[in-house]
Amino acid sequence: MYSTLLFDLDGTLLDTLNDLADSVNYALSTHHLPLRSQREVRAFLGNGIHNLIAQSVPATLPQADLETVFQTFRAHYLDHCLDQTAPYPGVLDLLRRLQGRGVKMGIISNKLQPAVSELNHLFFADFIDIAIGESPTTRRKPHPDAVLHAMEQLAADPHTTLYVGDSEVDYATARAAGVASALVLWGFRDEPDLRLLHADHYLSSPHELLALAAPQREE
Repeated sequence: MYSTLLFDLDGTLLDTLNDLADSVNYALSTHHLPLRSQREVRAFLGNGIHNLIAQSVPATLPQADLETVFQTFRAHYLDHCLDQTAPYPGVLDLLRRLQGRGVKMGIISNKLQPAVSELNHLFFADFIDIAIGESPTTRRKPHPDAVLHAMEQLAADPHTTLYVGDSEVDYATARAAGVASALVLWGFRDEPDLRLLHADHYLSSPHELLALAAPQREE
């Protein structure tokens, strides 16, 4: 049983795909580049938004032009990142019930720290106090920096800590941090690909996580 749960954000707690895909295609269209399908954008997610754009533009695009496309994407996404974004069904009820059990919780994301803080404040502040993103002192996943920092803040035991994500990056992050991994099957990767990773746990719905969480007190 796990008494500390650390969550990825995009594709795990929040469904951000529509807004990300819209902003990607806005940037590509603005610079007269071929558009990407939502399925393609989904496959490019997990390593931060700069990598998302690097994967989305043609491979032959000069670096300076890539940076221009990225800045267009970033500006558009800042204005439209909440148009369709929302927690996945069942997530808020899950967090409420975990809180009732006294489970410690945190968010670990490859978004920049200001965005992570804002999204946590908007959607999850009633349940989660610690939300860590990329910053000058915190490297992006799969580096374990953010997980280790969150565990330190929560006084978490690595043997009873579970990292919950939706991608190969999250699996690698858990391994790098020396904690157990759970991969959700509703996020940005297909189930057959996730099964090849042999994570400690797989989740088909948010409430399946309750069976893994320590029942420290009444919900």
